[in-house]
Amino acid sequence: MLLACNHPNSFLDSIIIDTLFKEDVWSLARGDAFKKPFLKILAALKILPVYRPSEGVENLSENYKTFDACIEILRRNGVITIFSEGKCINEWHLRPLKKGTARLAIKAWEEGIPLTVIPVGLNYSSFTRFGKNVFINFGKPIEKRHLNFNAADGLRHQEFNNLLQKALEQSVFEIPKKDKQKQKEQLEIKPSLLKKILLIIPAIIGYLIHLPLYLPIKKYIWKRTSNNDHYDSIMAGIIMLSYPFYLILLITIVWNVTACWWAVGLLIILPFTAWSYIQLKPQLDK
Repeated sequence: MLLACNHPNSFLDSIIIDTLFKEDVWSLARGDAFKKPFLKILAALKILPVYRPSEGVENLSENYKTFDACIEILRRNGVITIFSEGKCINEWHLRPLKKGTARLAIKAWEEGIPLTVIPVGLNYSSFTRFGKNVFINFGKPIEKRHLNFNAADGLRHQEFNNLLQKALEQSVFEIPKKDKQKQKEQLEIKPSLLKKILLIIPAIIGYLIHLPLYLPIKKYIWKRTSNNDHYDSIMAGIIMLSYPFYLILLITIVWNVTACWWAVGLLIILPFTAWSYIQLKPQLDK
């Protein structure tokens, strides 16, 4: 299976799709991420590099290795996520598709692999707020029988991209960034009055307790990513990795101050207060 997706939110797109499947899901990522030695772990996480000319013409030959690896994964009945727009941009808009998805799919079909291509539209309520609504729409599957294999290569690639473009247009929201009313209508999910009443107190507690963790990270990441569209993904990743240590730190402090066994209960109470705040906080970008 090849999951052909739009790409609005950097590596968070891959993580969200990965959580939907019991099977391992391979992903394709920008090649420059593989240049730093400590990021070699990406290969162990089933992420393969794709190099663009801007990342060095000398690296383009590496794409053939990735292409062959993808074919072998599909031959073994594997699942791959590919971002058909090629580049990540924080917006509610489908951009023109690159040729990579068509080339990979058609090559798999030529190799006799019974591949199914699933169009996937990802839509986020926010690209700057931690905690958001995510709308995931799956389009009509594309299979070999939908293409005319008697046509020339160029026409087949164009025919495939036309099918995928139409499917993604029905799955990806089209909302101008300045149209706040349309964003509210399509992206906001208002909590019920009962939820507001039940969660307001723990939400306030959660906000105050977690602010010392959240605010410094937010300021640091925003400063480092203000010129690109990776803020939201990096923010989610750093919070995910740092929160367990913050939680242990708070529990240790309470334990040392009170010497009471109930401090262990904070393992449940503190995440619940954080969750409560996320349920009630604003959902849309300013």
